[in-house]
Amino acid sequence: MQKSDIEAELATRLAISKTAARDLLNVILDEITLAMSRGNRVALPGFGIFEVRAHGPRKGRNPQTGEPLEIPAGHNVHFKPGKALKDSIA
Repeated sequence: MQKSDIEAELATRLAISKTAARDLLNVILDEITLAMSRGNRVALPGFGIFEVRAHGPRKGRNPQTGEPLEIPAGHNVHFKPGKALKDSIA
């Protein structure tokens, strides 16, 4: 499913224009992104939890040359599915 498919479904279910549905979806995604960029977790009951997790520096290897290199510390997005989502998939 693509973003445009979600926009079309929103427009149909809410009886709004596709442009309004696109704007609605963009606002939701922007708010989730903004909250996570501030280090907050985003919990959507029944769906899941989005959170940012830090990881430390680690050693890696250049696959072309085989030389060892240092991968710097950073942040990753982690998603933990909610019970309702797990149950609907299983």
